Amino acid sequence: MQLRIDARMKQRQWVATGMAITAIVFSSATYAWSYKEAAEPYSGTTITVLDEVTPLQETMGKIVDDFVQETGIQVNYELLNHFEVISKGQADMLSGRGQYDAVMLHSPQMGLLLSADKILPINDLMDDSNLNNPDLGLDQLIQPSWDSVAKFNDQTYGFLNWAYNQVYWARADLLNHPAEQEAFKAKYGYDLAPATTMEQVRDIAEFFTRPKGEQLAGETLEGDFYGIVLEGIKGGTTFWSVWNNFIKNWGGDIFDESGVPTVDRPENIEAVAFWASLWKFSPPGQAEYSLIDVPTVMGNGIAAQSIAWSDFVFGIDTPSASKLHGSFTYAGVPPREGQTTPRYVEGEPSLIVISSHSKHPEATYLFMQWMVDEATQAKLFEALGGGVPMRNQTWDLPVVQNAAIPDLYPAMRESLTYVSAKPKAPKLYEVADVLGGIFQEIGLGQMSAEDGLKSGQAQVLKICEQCFLQ
Repeated sequence: MQLRIDARMKQRQWVATGMAITAIVFSSATYAWSYKEAAEPYSGTTITVLDEVTPLQETMGKIVDDFVQETGIQVNYELLNHFEVISKGQADMLSGRGQYDAVMLHSPQMGLLLSADKILPINDLMDDSNLNNPDLGLDQLIQPSWDSVAKFNDQTYGFLNWAYNQVYWARADLLNHPAEQEAFKAKYGYDLAPATTMEQVRDIAEFFTRPKGEQLAGETLEGDFYGIVLEGIKGGTTFWSVWNNFIKNWGGDIFDESGVPTVDRPENIEAVAFWASLWKFSPPGQAEYSLIDVPTVMGNGIAAQSIAWSDFVFGIDTPSASKLHGSFTYAGVPPREGQTTPRYVEGEPSLIVISSHSKHPEATYLFMQWMVDEATQAKLFEALGGGVPMRNQTWDLPVVQNAAIPDLYPAMRESLTYVSAKPKAPKLYEVADVLGGIFQEIGLGQMSAEDGLKSGQAQVLKICEQCFLQ
């Protein structure tokens, strides 16, 4: 009799356990987090987001409707050029007008807008289980880009949206030409190949700079040919490129660790002088070349190599844009020969931030998550046929693994290893304006690196004596 009672009790326990497990499974399946359910309280809300116009964002704009259809949140996704997105977005936030719920910021803007308390921290939103996607996988955002741009004083201000980076870009057809290889080896004592150091960049620049009528890869030149092309315009990204690709790799910096200007350090002078020496092998109009002009010159076939923004490659290294499609090679931006100091590469980690004037921070936060979601990023890359990864999983996508330009993604990945955001300095653009003009004059040979940087130090000290936001 006791055995029957024990058996019945065990049977009831098994049934009860099975029901509990079924309830847990049913509950998880029923209440699994989704953008649709999270957005129910905000359905019908309209948010306005300002972003920068490049092929990446134009393609993102085409799939934003997926978010709208899933969530019922309407999105005005406005795109402006590089300079307008900075000026208009920043002005909207600083004025308090509040036209935009979210704005794309480049890292040099962060210091000013943080000091003005115009960016909404997202820590509380990230802690809200109703709003926060538990499967977003923020550990997959590329580092140090994300932390360096989005975090400050224990607060997080956004996700990594665009991981712009520079790469080394060269003419593989010239580097692989037997006669050019033989001549280069005879002159420099080592094999001609894509540069792996800045000193090799200079050798290659010197070697391939030739006047009209000389031979290049067995053909007579119909016009002058140049060994390198770089950005030289006063504005644009010239200053940032010299700072991160040259000055920091020479062991120097514009500021010390606390933000005190150190523009005329000996290391800085040496680095800027080296950068200026490359101008001897560049097109005569380089002082007016912007980040847009450099890829165009490469596509036109009048320069052997460059250091350029990787996202512009997609618009040039195609059959319809350049007759040299397939003749280029790419690598990470080279360090200095024998470098023992930390390595750096110019890049621009950028993010979407919520304006402190937004009336719809929750709906905006959901959209911000959706933009960086692994599924959204995969769809973006499929639609564009490529892009600039901001998640580590993206490197494994078929469209990346089977890319038509096979060495571009390894070049991006190498460069991104050494890319960090600019320091959070409220007056950083004023510093860039002063030093960008001085760098241009040094490149043109109108002043020495030593005189230019001494002048720069004095001018920057007038802008800020302690430049970093504390």
